[in-house]
Amino acid sequence: MARDYYGILGVAKSASDAEIKKAYRKLAREYHPDINPSAEAAEKFREASVAHEVLTDPEKRRIVDMGGDPMEQAGGMPSGGGGFGDIFEAFFGGGMGGGSRGPRSRVQPGNDALLRVSITLEEAFAGVKKDITVDTAVVCDHCEGTGSESKSKPVTCDNCHGQGEIQEVQRSFLGNIMTSRTCPVCNGFGEIIEDPCTRCGGDGRMKKRRDLVCNIPAGIANGMRIRMAGQGEVGHGGGPAGDLYVEVATRPHPVFEREGDSLHVEVVVPAIDAALGAEVSLEDLQGETLTITIPQGTQPLEQIHLSGQGMPRLRREGRGDLIAQVNVVVPTDLDDKTRKLLQQIREHRGDSSRVQRDDEDGSFFSRLRGKFRR
Repeated sequence: MARDYYGILGVAKSASDAEIKKAYRKLAREYHPDINPSAEAAEKFREASVAHEVLTDPEKRRIVDMGGDPMEQAGGMPSGGGGFGDIFEAFFGGGMGGGSRGPRSRVQPGNDALLRVSITLEEAFAGVKKDITVDTAVVCDHCEGTGSESKSKPVTCDNCHGQGEIQEVQRSFLGNIMTSRTCPVCNGFGEIIEDPCTRCGGDGRMKKRRDLVCNIPAGIANGMRIRMAGQGEVGHGGGPAGDLYVEVATRPHPVFEREGDSLHVEVVVPAIDAALGAEVSLEDLQGETLTITIPQGTQPLEQIHLSGQGMPRLRREGRGDLIAQVNVVVPTDLDDKTRKLLQQIREHRGDSSRVQRDDEDGSFFSRLRGKFRR
């Protein structure tokens, strides 16, 4: 247990250096061996001398005020006079806990928030304004972010004297080691709100549901995020709000599939139309009728490109392409008349089935490789 150095000299903890020296001189005149040769007086004189040495040394007195004993021996070595305790203080600025960090600001910036919205491909094509609802922290409208019921300023914490942390002396085999920890009274702020707001509890912010409008630009892609500056969470103590990020998820479309700025569509073409050529009409993402021309002799897996008919380029001029993948369909349910007509065509053309070499132009495998290269 730490010795009561103030009690030994008979002074208060708030005593000045002059008062400490005066008390010591008084005891020294009473118990000095030259005046009082008794063993009891010698012990009292020794204790008074140690107390005087401790309380007139600012660092040692600070240790005493924190509940420690700078003169206590540990491991057979005194903590003062070049012991390990002093060594650690020299290297670590006041002990193993590190130097003082000071109080943290009561006003803290708020966190960002993330919200996801689902849109159609048509909305991604044209752009859209979406009504969104967010539950986040806003400035308390009762205390206006001060955290105080009377909107008064915080006062300095008496426990840590505004430092935001308290230091303690811990005894170990190395000596007395100074450690620091966050002040439990002010939670590290170094100040206290004497009359916390009855609505936000002194936090300066409160939860609230807000309705906002998010402007989603034309051409936005699935998974992209829109930043709404200052629409996130308000910080502790009414600090500046973070940002709100709106992540866009595009729902699948029954006709079109998007790849970058391009739109892909599959066109089912009967074999006779592939041979003779045809036109296919479809409704684009603007609701307008678009015509795809199937050239005569179109082969399976061929792609037809319609330049500038794809998605708008995000925040740029122009649009991507519409790519139509041709799926040639061969009839299987032939009636007698159709079968006879096809046989006549075969006899007229003289075509016959054969094995095609891979190195021949226009082979199936060449076209397949070309498709995947694109």
